[in-house]
Amino acid sequence: MATSEVMEGTQRRLATEVAELWPRQGDWTEESYFALPDTSRLVELSEGKLIMPPHPTNTHQQVVGSLYRYFYAFIDAHNLGIVRFAPLPVRLWPDKIREPDSLFVSHEHADRIGEQAYGPPDLVVEVISASTRRADRVEKFVEYARAGVDEYWLVDPEAQSIEVFVLEDDAYTLLIKAGSGEKAHSKLFEGFEVDVDEVFAGDS
Repeated sequence: MATSEVMEGTQRRLATEVAELWPRQGDWTEESYFALPDTSRLVELSEGKLIMPPHPTNTHQQVVGSLYRYFYAFIDAHNLGIVRFAPLPVRLWPDKIREPDSLFVSHEHADRIGEQAYGPPDLVVEVISASTRRADRVEKFVEYARAGVDEYWLVDPEAQSIEVFVLEDDAYTLLIKAGSGEKAHSKLFEGFEVDVDEVFAGDS
């Protein structure tokens, strides 16, 4: 047998042995989730399964960064709370861990800020990609509402649009859908506006 074949067989065996150290999909708990080695990858926990979204694209990161700068500047200037961005685990409820692209926690809910994970934020931002469209628009749409997240921003680079949803009677209602030439605004932050064209303009 060729040396390369032996090495490949050994690598496969080692990979299988490592995989067997961890629960099977469907059997993951918070305890096993938080026992994972440190990684820069986003890893979520849902229905007993680990979910690993694909690596973000350049456009995704540019949009996340642009929005983060908008939020940080306003929230810091008005001393409203804190803004963070992924990767950062958010515990929506037991065994349900998501990692929003960006989030805001008010001073009023500072008790939700943990060293290992946060509780439900006041506001979350998700930047949609082709592979996360269903999760962002369907699964997380329901989950964030159930967890009591007051405001959900859905940002779509492909459509060049920003949708802002607000929680009313335990369900999200569309506050505004802003496209090119328009500005998105928040119900939580009076006077806060985001220029859609600037968000998607890219780094100069």
